[in-house]
Amino acid sequence: MNNFDSSSAPLKADAVIVGGGWVGSIMAKELTEAGLSVIVLERGPQRKTALEGAYPASIDELRGNIRKYLFQDLSKSTFTIRNDLYKQALPYRRAGAFLLGTGVGGAGLHWAGCHFRVIPEELYLETYLNERYGKATCRNSLIPQDMLVQDFNISYPELEPFFNKAEKIFGTSGEAYKVNGKIIGKGNIFAPDRSEDFPLPALQETYSGTLFREGSEKAGLHPYTIPAANASQAYKNPYNCEMGACNFCGYCSGFDCYVYAKATPNVNILPALYPNPLFRLIDMAHVLHIDKSKDKKRATGVTFADLKTGKTRKVKADLVILGAFSLNNVHLLHLSKIGQAYNPKTGEGMVGKHFNYQTISTSHIFMDKSQQINPFVGAGGSGVAIDDFTLQNLDAEKLGFIGGSALWVNQSGLKPIRAALSHNPEQGRNWGADFKKSLQDQYQHSFAIDSHGNSLAYRNNYLDLDPTWKNAYGQPLLRISFDWNQNDIKMNHYITDQIPEIAQNIHARKWNLNKLSGPFNVSDYKTTHLGGGAIMGDNPQTSVVNRYLQSWELPNLFVIGASAFPHGITYNPTGLVAALAYWSAAKIKETYLKSPGPLCRD
Repeated sequence: MNNFDSSSAPLKADAVIVGGGWVGSIMAKELTEAGLSVIVLERGPQRKTALEGAYPASIDELRGNIRKYLFQDLSKSTFTIRNDLYKQALPYRRAGAFLLGTGVGGAGLHWAGCHFRVIPEELYLETYLNERYGKATCRNSLIPQDMLVQDFNISYPELEPFFNKAEKIFGTSGEAYKVNGKIIGKGNIFAPDRSEDFPLPALQETYSGTLFREGSEKAGLHPYTIPAANASQAYKNPYNCEMGACNFCGYCSGFDCYVYAKATPNVNILPALYPNPLFRLIDMAHVLHIDKSKDKKRATGVTFADLKTGKTRKVKADLVILGAFSLNNVHLLHLSKIGQAYNPKTGEGMVGKHFNYQTISTSHIFMDKSQQINPFVGAGGSGVAIDDFTLQNLDAEKLGFIGGSALWVNQSGLKPIRAALSHNPEQGRNWGADFKKSLQDQYQHSFAIDSHGNSLAYRNNYLDLDPTWKNAYGQPLLRISFDWNQNDIKMNHYITDQIPEIAQNIHARKWNLNKLSGPFNVSDYKTTHLGGGAIMGDNPQTSVVNRYLQSWELPNLFVIGASAFPHGITYNPTGLVAALAYWSAAKIKETYLKSPGPLCRD
């Protein structure tokens, strides 16, 4: 911090947005359309698909998945992690359990493209459980004492128009089941009603997806094609941004798409923003804290470290929006002393509370050597899923756990280095000729099934400031206290145990089941679907932001992203995050700008 010069005059705008990913780009587009001048601050470098996605460098597995050129430099700023309250947290210095994007586009540049909506019951989980099982049962036996169960304070019908809008912007490929109450296709029979079909037809199905579909149908289950923000054909979205058709190259997650087929802020929104004189994006701008008025009742802007000039600068703005990655949103609230920090011993405070993740385990199915899977073929959102074991389709009281999981085959392209690193020979040595022969035999004849489910919040899973470790700017790192809980482990085991029947139905010669187990291990990748810490709700005693993602404490501050989730959801969170951003932007434009102030009363 002492190395930065603070002599520069402040910048000014109607709104300042922290983060240049999906949320930041959506909010900037919506607010500039309303006539506001907007400055977006992105801590990483500028990234444009014409450069970052240029072929052939864009399909370099060593550069992308191994050296992780699109990801955060963990030597400068990271998080500390521990499994419980009584252990020393240590810095997360090597990307493992989750991958943190940086640069323009953020996580929206390196994501794969699975573009789901949400299971409606997950939006009102507390109400749903009380109505289905009774308050007494929930209180006395069903809900563990240290589990935190709470509603989002928003409904699916309220969000549906914004899910629909996001899919049009993203160019989402899929197959609907029901539109306006009428069955129109062979999509997910458990999905809620839609106002329109997907903007693009579903992606073609890989052979592994076809096998999973066959095995599921024979088991009496209900497979459907995963919705994908990978364009199945050329597409122009409502912002006049153009996408190319996916060619199943297999380089989606961790890469920028060289054929412009994967939805990213860089392809689907920012090209429409750059020509707008009301819009300004500043890269290499690490926001240090939110500035407040003397009476601490309003945000006045932000202070950031300009990494290009070595100066600290301010942006003065009437409206401040946090649209960074979920962990970074919470970190900035802590650093800015906005809201009361959560204390797990007393239960007081909300900032950092309800930290949540997702459960995932990957099992492998081995087919006869006459069957060629071709796993190098793939798209980030390509696959087939079943929802027969999600929250609303299970009896929590009978099974002894709350929640559920989708099962799916998501063939996104198994690349050579990753295939070798993850390979375990059935017999023989784990190196040399035995290893090579086993890898050759298994690569073409096996595929993975994921158990991908929700993860509920717990009293001892939370986010606070680390008392020991600091970042390159002299600020405390965000500390993650997290471990898997028995509810999530039991749920994952039950649903993973459904896989053998599917495998038997397609005459698999073998299967290896992988089940969730504790303690939480940061070394192996799980998902980058982290949430909570600044949750939405109906009053300031039990939430950080209201149903429009507006801070209860500072009415001109909005905190948007998965940080608002009271619990982890079953699906990938990007679809819900985008819908919430459009929902919040609509309310800002329709109501807040006309009469700035609290949009909800406690």
